[in-house]
Amino acid sequence: MKITLNGEQREIPAELTMTALLEAVGLGGKPVVVEHNQRALLPKEIATTLLGDGDVIEIIQITAGG
Repeated sequence: MKITLNGEQREIPAELTMTALLEAVGLGGKPVVVEHNQRALLPKEIATTLLGDGDVIEIIQITAGG
């Protein structure tokens, strides 16, 4: 199935969870903000959200700076 991740089309396996997607792009366990179809997910929702064909995902990594 196809999704849009940070503005780019990607082909992913069916039944993929948001957690698995984060792992696949190297952000598993890192502080991130995730938007799924224009809705920000709570941290507890990331583990239970399944991706569907045509979903639009935006992932922003939180970094400290000064």
